[in-house]
Amino acid sequence: MMEKIYTIAPLGLKGILVEVETNLSRHLPKIIIVGLPDTSVQEAKERIWAAIENSGVQFPRQKVVLNLSPAQIRKEGGSYDLPMAVSILQTAKILEITDDKVAFIGELALSGKLKPVPGILVMVSSLKDMGFKKVFVSIKNAKEANMVEDIEVYPADSLLEIIEHYDGKKIVPLAKEKFVANSNRASIDMSEIKGQEQAKRVLEISAAGGHNVLFVGPPGAGKTMLAKAFLSILPDMSLSESMETSKVHSLAGLLSEDNHLIDYRIIRDPHHSASVSAIVGGGSWPKPGEISLAHNNVLFLDEILEFPRQVLESLRQPLEDNVITVSRVKGSFDFPANFILLATANPCPCGYFTDKTKECKCSAVEIKRYQKRISGPVLDRIDLHLLVNRVRTKYLSTTDKAESSDTIKQRVFLAREKQLARSPKLNAKLSSKEILGVCHLSQSSKNILTKAIDGLQLSARAYFKILKVSRTIADLSVSNKVEDKHILEALQYRSKIFL
Repeated sequence: MMEKIYTIAPLGLKGILVEVETNLSRHLPKIIIVGLPDTSVQEAKERIWAAIENSGVQFPRQKVVLNLSPAQIRKEGGSYDLPMAVSILQTAKILEITDDKVAFIGELALSGKLKPVPGILVMVSSLKDMGFKKVFVSIKNAKEANMVEDIEVYPADSLLEIIEHYDGKKIVPLAKEKFVANSNRASIDMSEIKGQEQAKRVLEISAAGGHNVLFVGPPGAGKTMLAKAFLSILPDMSLSESMETSKVHSLAGLLSEDNHLIDYRIIRDPHHSASVSAIVGGGSWPKPGEISLAHNNVLFLDEILEFPRQVLESLRQPLEDNVITVSRVKGSFDFPANFILLATANPCPCGYFTDKTKECKCSAVEIKRYQKRISGPVLDRIDLHLLVNRVRTKYLSTTDKAESSDTIKQRVFLAREKQLARSPKLNAKLSSKEILGVCHLSQSSKNILTKAIDGLQLSARAYFKILKVSRTIADLSVSNKVEDKHILEALQYRSKIFL
């Protein structure tokens, strides 16, 4: 019976088990790899041959056929080097794998040294879910792999170490070290920002309910500084959020010895010149883009109107479904995208259309054309809209102490606790049916809402957005009931800010 060696192929945030089989036959020595390998896997022939020879073992002087199953999944990257080498050695009776439920992941250097591969956290996590008990990886992947519980991680420096491990000459010790907490934290406190109390209130509502925000205002109004201080009022990440986020970053190859497990809130702020694939995710074998790298965190689009329209339109699906689907010829890949969108914009090309002191030099046609860069459907998916003005000089020179981030963060934490006691989702993520179930409005509240919807000509989506924001405002007020004042405040943040 032909023995099988196991490895894993990452597919989004999940993995597909790959069986490696080897057949040796009496022909001229060469290696043939079948099972839909790409160029990098085909090039492994030379790496494997040299790695085995440089480990002090004679490569079998026979024709070697390696099969990677399932054949319909394209195999890419160097992570198949180690399992293919182990499979050859086992079939040639040089190595005997006695373990049950063991997998191998790693790229080989010509010397036989093991190199790290991206996405190890996703791959090891998938193996654990499939019932595997042991996995051999590169030493440089060990800390990341060891974050997964209930699976033994063996960090090997070379193919020779694995050969000696199964010969009983030198046992590879279990990995003990894990990634530790990173010290990165928000550097700006809300108390450092002078004025802008309404903008701070909007950020508090956003943090409490997970609502998307758009700030529109002239240059120098403090929009970017407010956005950077936003992290300081967000609740700390849970362990499950940390693992989810780290998996995405692992798949993108962003975790390393210097960039540890993501256990703190981050803000992703791509430049407006970034391509669609950089924002959404892409590549022949798609990797996560900025939208997914902001999962469980904040996606900050500074000067959102400067982004290409195609990029802005790509936000529709993740803002609605909290997932982004990247389609390629090889298949569709789903990446998580549960983020808070925080966007800023100037109201016109020169930036001073709404400024109270500096004159705007743009024509009405130029202003309208500029504001049309973002479509109605995308704008409709943003819960909180606010016109931000420059802070007056008298507020800049005041010595009065503003409210600290810690104080606001405590209110946010209590509001989230209240929401999660009702439902496993934050208010912004509730469906239309779910929000109606937690918003029991009085007749006067219904009248206020109806009049506003008709007067502002808002869509059905905007109606439910207002309900969700109202529910969050009520939670911040420690109120079980959504009252008129909560509806009225929510309506302030849906007023028309564009022409």
